[in-house]
Amino acid sequence: MPELPEVEVVRRGLADHVSGRTIQTLALSGHRVARRHEPGPRDLEDRLAGRTVTGAHRRGKYLWLSLADAPEAVPDEGLIVHLGMSGQMLVTGPDDPEARHTHARVRFADEGSELRFVDQRTFGGFALADLVDGVPSSVAHIALDPFDPHYDREAVVRDVKARRSGIKRVLLNQTVVSGIGNIYADEALWRAGVHGERLANELTKPAIGRLLDHARDVMAEALAQGGTSFDALYVNVNGASGYFDRSLSAYGQEGRPCPRCGATMRREQFMNRSSTSCPRCQVRPRFARA
Repeated sequence: MPELPEVEVVRRGLADHVSGRTIQTLALSGHRVARRHEPGPRDLEDRLAGRTVTGAHRRGKYLWLSLADAPEAVPDEGLIVHLGMSGQMLVTGPDDPEARHTHARVRFADEGSELRFVDQRTFGGFALADLVDGVPSSVAHIALDPFDPHYDREAVVRDVKARRSGIKRVLLNQTVVSGIGNIYADEALWRAGVHGERLANELTKPAIGRLLDHARDVMAEALAQGGTSFDALYVNVNGASGYFDRSLSAYGQEGRPCPRCGATMRREQFMNRSSTSCPRCQVRPRFARA
């Protein structure tokens, strides 16, 4: 699933291309793209026709378009865009050939470029939700991310310090701090020299603060390079891939020398995925399963 930098790249592209434009029609192909919208695909098509996109927004890994009845009106609904594992929001010409796995086409009243949702693995989709203080009601429980102007670093440090879970599990908990996924958690932990199985409450508050700062820094660097792409599935709205994967120090680097000390990087099972770390720089706690 795309993490904060990849979603932010898409958000910026959407903000540039669709903000201020009025939707003429939404055409959905099949039912899966609207499965999170309980009234169904026809209802979603009907309710989007004639609405104006007032902006593109993000909280952590969650992305939505704010909708209003007119360009000057206050937005009251948000179209949440779930990118899933392979979802792409592409800005195309109205006469461009339709790509395979296109599940939605948004045409605008100005008859200019249109927006298409392409999803090979069909895990993504759309859902409509009421806005509460500008945030979709279904996203309100998600914590602020480190780039939000209202992000309270010290409050997050205190929250992390109070938890008795492994620190990587805490970093991935989107109700503690949002936007960090498996890739950037591994990178931040490597930079901090901390093994992901270390208990959060055993870390000092300064160490937790540094770890959170590393997470923010590595995501900022990834954002500057267009995000991380391991295949052709993650692209921006123009179809271009990010290239931060060339700068990764930990994630996906198993069997290679640690960039800091030269030890061979190890890969360990973690939940239903994996973690990559340095056995010398990131010593595994004695209680952790080998």
